[in-house]
Amino acid sequence: MADRRAIGIVGLGMASLPHGKSLLDLADRVEVRAAFSPSATRRDAFAQRFAMPIADRLDDLLNDPEISAVLLLTPPNARQELVHALAARGKHILMEKPIERSTAAALDIVDRCDQAGIRLGMVFQHRFRKASMALQARLKAGELGGVRAVQLNVPWWRPQSYYDEPGRGTYARDGGGVLMSQAIHSLDLMLSLAGPVTEVAAMAATTGLHRMESEDFVGAGLRFESGAVGSFAATTACYPGGIESLIIVGDKGTAILAGSDLTLDFQDGQKEHVSETAGSGGGADPMAFPHHGHRRLIESFLDALDQNREPSPSGREALLVHRLIDALLLSAKERRHVRLEETS
Repeated sequence: MADRRAIGIVGLGMASLPHGKSLLDLADRVEVRAAFSPSATRRDAFAQRFAMPIADRLDDLLNDPEISAVLLLTPPNARQELVHALAARGKHILMEKPIERSTAAALDIVDRCDQAGIRLGMVFQHRFRKASMALQARLKAGELGGVRAVQLNVPWWRPQSYYDEPGRGTYARDGGGVLMSQAIHSLDLMLSLAGPVTEVAAMAATTGLHRMESEDFVGAGLRFESGAVGSFAATTACYPGGIESLIIVGDKGTAILAGSDLTLDFQDGQKEHVSETAGSGGGADPMAFPHHGHRRLIESFLDALDQNREPSPSGREALLVHRLIDALLLSAKERRHVRLEETS
């Protein structure tokens, strides 16, 4: 137990639940020395649920020399100053998506961490589902051949009560709507599996099902660096909410990744299926999913710290999905094809 890494948590809202469960599972590797929220109600609720030490002041966590890494789980509008403070004290950061509300602010955070010599990891837990990791391995081994076509669909649902919470779906707090808050996970996963996107043609809208500042629907055509073509659709207006799906068509077969289930159909007649406990948070309850992916992601981040290497996904990697979102919104706004180099 002496080799456990001491960490802190900043932000004890909804996103802290799967992290708290994961940290209990990883008690042989980590010691949570302090968890902080500016809300006393959230501090009390977290302490009762997870029986972890609470910091009443942020400075108590920042100034603890034993804490070498922090899980940063706040909304994106609360990130920049916190990252600067953590970086100044040499504390590594594992941060919830997105990096910040704008790509310019995100780049500032990534550069600040690099300058301070600290590691910045991102919470894109969809990469760490068993099915996602299996597909990554098949693609890396060339079992599907070259990627020729990609389809990504995120048919989620959020009730109006979700957006009635102050700040939800606003540019000031969240930086946007379905792209930045929900589909960013699936877009990151798509990029990690199918490679970079070079060009998009998109349409975005707010449907009559929601009263909100930003978009709840986006559809687009995609062109990948590999030459593959693709399509993308995401919404939070699809009642009662379905499972996100990613289809990758290769020379030798097709992979269908539906949430936590992977089906591989090869042209030689072989077929494979990989799955684990389902649930993606695509319906009215955003937290209706197991915490397997979060636990594996935190383990991977701890491994990177122990081995003194860059974590994956890193903050620098996450800039790719930020720039893709920028391109999608620019294309929708200006009603034209947009190359991603225009947003870099």
